[in-house]
Amino acid sequence: MLNRPDKSIKERLSKLENHINNENPLLIDVVSRFKRLDTVAYKMGLLDTDDSYATSIPWWPLVSILGTFSAGKSSFINNFLGDKLQLTGNQAVDDKFTVITYSNSKEHRVLPGVALNSDPRFPFYQMSDEIDKVASGEGRRIDAYLQMKTSNSDRLSGKIIIDSPGFDADEQRNAILRLSDHIVDLSDLVLVFFDARHPEPGAMHDTLDHLVGNTINRSDSEKFLYILNQIDTAAQEDNPEAVVAAWQRALAAKGLTAGRFYSIYNSDVAVPIEDEAVRKRFESKCEQDKAAIFERIHQVEVERSYRIVGALQTISNDIENVVMPTVKEAMNRWLKMVLTLDAIAIGTIIIILSVLSQWFDTWALFSYDFTNQDILSSVKLGVTVVAVLAIHFAARAFSAKRIAKKLLSGISGHNNLVGEHKIIAGNIRKAFLKNTQPLRSVFRPVPVGWSMRTRRVLTQVHADACEFIQTMNDRYTRPSGEEPPVVPDETREGEAKPAVVHTPSFSEGERQA
Repeated sequence: MLNRPDKSIKERLSKLENHINNENPLLIDVVSRFKRLDTVAYKMGLLDTDDSYATSIPWWPLVSILGTFSAGKSSFINNFLGDKLQLTGNQAVDDKFTVITYSNSKEHRVLPGVALNSDPRFPFYQMSDEIDKVASGEGRRIDAYLQMKTSNSDRLSGKIIIDSPGFDADEQRNAILRLSDHIVDLSDLVLVFFDARHPEPGAMHDTLDHLVGNTINRSDSEKFLYILNQIDTAAQEDNPEAVVAAWQRALAAKGLTAGRFYSIYNSDVAVPIEDEAVRKRFESKCEQDKAAIFERIHQVEVERSYRIVGALQTISNDIENVVMPTVKEAMNRWLKMVLTLDAIAIGTIIIILSVLSQWFDTWALFSYDFTNQDILSSVKLGVTVVAVLAIHFAARAFSAKRIAKKLLSGISGHNNLVGEHKIIAGNIRKAFLKNTQPLRSVFRPVPVGWSMRTRRVLTQVHADACEFIQTMNDRYTRPSGEEPPVVPDETREGEAKPAVVHTPSFSEGERQA
């Protein structure tokens, strides 16, 4: 197996580099570091040659919005954008995931799901494969699950917003939940909406389980914001704060004990509040919470850059401190199991032959005489060697399969889990199985691809990641309080200007093409 990327992944990385070079040159060197990690992963068996670490993470800031039907997700998006892009109403108006991206044109465009599934610039490339994992053949109906809309709102520049269908749908529920989990993994910020008009959160047991119960144990749980929308409907209650308290208790019952809980409403369609004091209190709280939510959305561009560089550190650390020790330990168990099975098999054969020797001269099978010209001894020796090798390699294959199976269940709960049975550094099961190939000795203690050179590569990548973070810190912070010297652009020949991360935008010519 070659340890070089195949043609398809080379082309995809080339397109990624070209786009990043235009949008954010600061990150162009980060791609090359991912390539160095790819080389290590190919050798160790962590990645297939048609895959890359650089393509396993999104390079564009993502904000996903989840919630139940009629929770006000679309209204919130319109309010944030200052653009009536999404349809609103009491009934479900969108039954698919809507990916909202920036466009130079003021005209709204609605593009089918294939525009996302087939474009490697987007983090939804080949999303049809995820759908096929839920229901075979459903991937061909990608347009029934995904669509893209464009907006000219300046607030959307530099990020992508994903509006999800409600969680109350019975049809396509499993596929929707699968896609939701996939999108949540990719997102930098997740807004979880609940409807204050339904004051009995206990009736939403399943929804709360998925939206809250499955997220609180994540290592990135800080990216989830829980929003009780349309709280204006509680203004008529004798104790409106009790509505908020009921939802907080419901979330706490699912294990949520940390993080901000927001309560907002859309003032354009709000229920009239007669009591002036109550109205002002509601307006003040709503505006305060909206401002905090909007600020978090604006911050995702900065957070994404740090997440990408942080992935370099995480991957290099995982390879050295998780993958290598885990594979090495599995290899030791494999060696012991193989030798044990060999001993048991050979011992059993010896016992059987000893018992049969009472009636037959079984030991004559192992007597060899090469002094005569009879080929019988050579045949007997050959049969013996083949039998021993067959027993040994059967023991190797059986032991490898058993250990690999246990290895999968052992790492499935790892905090860095991304996808089924995978840590962020790759497929640890394949890495182990690569060390059990027939031509590799069971007595070799060092995993395939692990060497002093590999260790140096990981150390250098980790050091480079630290330098990248320092460079970004210098852009956003100045602990000394001193202003950096102002250097005219024309004197800084050959140096890339700092740039803001932008999502792929659609010019008029591109849309016509």
